Amino acid sequence: MREARDAQARTFHALHAAGPLLVLANAWDAASARMIEGCGARAIATTSAGLAWSHGYSDGNLLPPAVLASAVAEIARVLSVPLSVDFEGGYAAEPARVGEAVARLIDAGAVGMNLEDGSDSPELMCAKIEAVKRAARGCGVDLFVNARCDVFLRRLVAPEHALAETLARGERYRSAGGDGLFVPGLNDAAAIRAIAAGVALPLNVIVMPGLPPLAELAALGVRRLSAGSRIHQAAYRTAREAATALLRDGRIDALVAPGGLSNAELNALFAARS
Repeated sequence: MREARDAQARTFHALHAAGPLLVLANAWDAASARMIEGCGARAIATTSAGLAWSHGYSDGNLLPPAVLASAVAEIARVLSVPLSVDFEGGYAAEPARVGEAVARLIDAGAVGMNLEDGSDSPELMCAKIEAVKRAARGCGVDLFVNARCDVFLRRLVAPEHALAETLARGERYRSAGGDGLFVPGLNDAAAIRAIAAGVALPLNVIVMPGLPPLAELAALGVRRLSAGSRIHQAAYRTAREAATALLRDGRIDALVAPGGLSNAELNALFAARS
């Protein structure tokens, strides 16, 4: 099983190399993952926020690792493409504990992982990356560690220093063993170009207002684009609107209108995996 996981990990690494931009429409459960794969996704990544909300937890390192591992196994069971998991900050402050959780996620089906620095020090982030890579090697899987740098997202430094700080952290995370650099909150074309050129890691950005078009992102040097929790939020907005219309207004038009996926279509997603 781990040999198959390592083969998928190599495929996932290759998707970040030269070629078309890797676009990830993040999933939050088995059904959304299988549906997104059916839409043509070359890989699936989870949204930590959507996965946490779907299991009754707030976003922000609060999802129990055992619940995460179980959810990853459910998602991986229905997929034939590589699966990357948003591991937030590792759900622990101690690098050793972060590393201990990695084997469970690999056994559950993960071949890639996002790991974020958040408001922690770059030193702690580097120690976590090293612990994760060490644990993955022990499992015989070349896990793709996408090091998330939150300098722009959390405004960790003054705006005029954000680019330099991100470049410095990116280099440190690369030296620690990171395979990719994820910079959420980044939408300025000049800054994107500078980070893509200044850190020898595939650059990942996230969908947000003001982000350049996909074709321009590739020209700027971006290798990976993530939807984050936006598809999940859109799905829940639609569900809330339909439920409100039914419960408050007694309207069923949103529930019977054409365009919804049928039972047959949804069952067909899992026909070969039941």
